[in-house]
Amino acid sequence: MECLTESGCIRSFSLNLGKDDNNLCLHFNPRFEAHGDINTIVCNSKDGGAWGAEQRESAFPFQPGSVAEVCVSFNETDLTIKLPDGYEFKFPNRLNLEAINYLAAGGDFKIKCVAFE
Repeated sequence: MECLTESGCIRSFSLNLGKDDNNLCLHFNPRFEAHGDINTIVCNSKDGGAWGAEQRESAFPFQPGSVAEVCVSFNETDLTIKLPDGYEFKFPNRLNLEAINYLAAGGDFKIKCVAFE
């Protein structure tokens, strides 16, 4: 399980988990107002540099300037994303990865903590 805590003036941010930059089992992208989406979480995967089909979640517990914790657990078939309000959803592990060796973050936030269990 991986938990990330964010804080700061958040407008949009992304977390990428996978094998490397071209092979992501999860691109987690909460959008306050970006790319035509408002208060929407967009998830995707990248296989050999090619993006897969986006999955959108309307649950959006993030508030600009607040501290939020996101927990990700996974197995060979699914990733489970737990949001700050306790809401959980699944995203398919399209790459069937057994381990996550790559973590990258971007956007308007600061990572306060990364924990592995």
